[in-house]
Amino acid sequence: MNFVKRAGLSLRARKVRTAVLLGIFVVICTLLLGGFLLQGATARQEADAQRTIGVDVTLKGKTLTPALADRLGSSPQVHRYNPRLPIEAGARGIEPLESDVPRPGGDRSGVKTPRPLALNGVRDSGLLLPFSYGSNKITSGRGITPEDAGRRVAMVEKRLASKNGLKVGDTIRALSADGKSTVPLTVVGIFRDATPNPTRWTPPHLLPGNTLYVPVRAAQQLSPGAADLAEAVFRIGSPEQAEQLHAEARRLLGTGSFDFRVNDKAYKDQVRPIQRVGTVAGLIVQLIAVAGALILGLIVMLQIRERRDELGMLLSLGEKKWKLIGQHTVEVAAVALPAVALAALAGQIAAQQAGDALLGHQESASSPRTRSPDAGADSPETRVQPSDLGKVAGIGLGISLVSTVVPGIGILRLHPRSILTDSE
Repeated sequence: MNFVKRAGLSLRARKVRTAVLLGIFVVICTLLLGGFLLQGATARQEADAQRTIGVDVTLKGKTLTPALADRLGSSPQVHRYNPRLPIEAGARGIEPLESDVPRPGGDRSGVKTPRPLALNGVRDSGLLLPFSYGSNKITSGRGITPEDAGRRVAMVEKRLASKNGLKVGDTIRALSADGKSTVPLTVVGIFRDATPNPTRWTPPHLLPGNTLYVPVRAAQQLSPGAADLAEAVFRIGSPEQAEQLHAEARRLLGTGSFDFRVNDKAYKDQVRPIQRVGTVAGLIVQLIAVAGALILGLIVMLQIRERRDELGMLLSLGEKKWKLIGQHTVEVAAVALPAVALAALAGQIAAQQAGDALLGHQESASSPRTRSPDAGADSPETRVQPSDLGKVAGIGLGISLVSTVVPGIGILRLHPRSILTDSE
């Protein structure tokens, strides 16, 4: 009789043992699938965190221009970037804020005062440190985005907007540095700066309420001679990519001195715990595979001992020993395959709960910087993928092979005469 057919008859005749073996395999495959799903969830969470949290690199240098910042921003390591070009500008049609404290020495009407507005040309206001960490908050409208590069728009501080009755959609006019032209700016956002008004006299352009944010190109139009940036912030995926960006900055800016600072605190606070969860999930998968092979190996070994008479009868009839090992392998493998299907149902539920418990708390514990508009508010989703089922099926068949071949070595040393003699 074919040993595969004989394996099927054996499973049918030993229904209780087959059910026990199936239950053990379902537990093993469910735990394996849960581990793979958790690994996938951590990988997706880590990739999302690298994109939304990332690592901020601040670059300062005398030769840093908007054009060079754009070239660095196009590097494959950079997800987002923001150059900052500070200038001073005059005001037309609006009344800038003035210090509440009298000027030392009395009124000096004949003394030339600086232009009252402090404009910052930016590309992405969300990367500015005060907005990134939540000390500055947009109360109406929106911030400056890369899509505003060619537009004449502005974010206005709440105190200046309140004094002049400004709201989103209104137009203000800024006077250029040379005083020859006026640039109209449409208000797209109003923000609140947490910095209080100074307690001593301060020039108007240094008052926090007179701060405006505009696109870099608009700032260049208001101050044609200001070509160098104060700084540029680049958000990259991980600290390991900082060295590559540093080499690119050195190539573009030359060997001259420039300040290159890496701020990876938020990355370490949020991404490293996710990576540890993924590492633990990988260790769990390995432990389950080894433990499953040992448990099933012991069960098969006990079955071989209980079926010595059957094995001796088959050997006396001329059955080859490798076919007896193959029969046990088929019996175990035939149970492993339906166990994978059952594990797919149970593993989805178990893994989702594990993902919520191990990863969901990362969002609730995140700092204001990590709660960017790009980040999701829900815990990471765990879903069964065909590749995960393939891995579980492969490991399950591997466990079947190991758990039957290793105990099957004892079959190779069996002799029909000795078995039949012992049974008598």
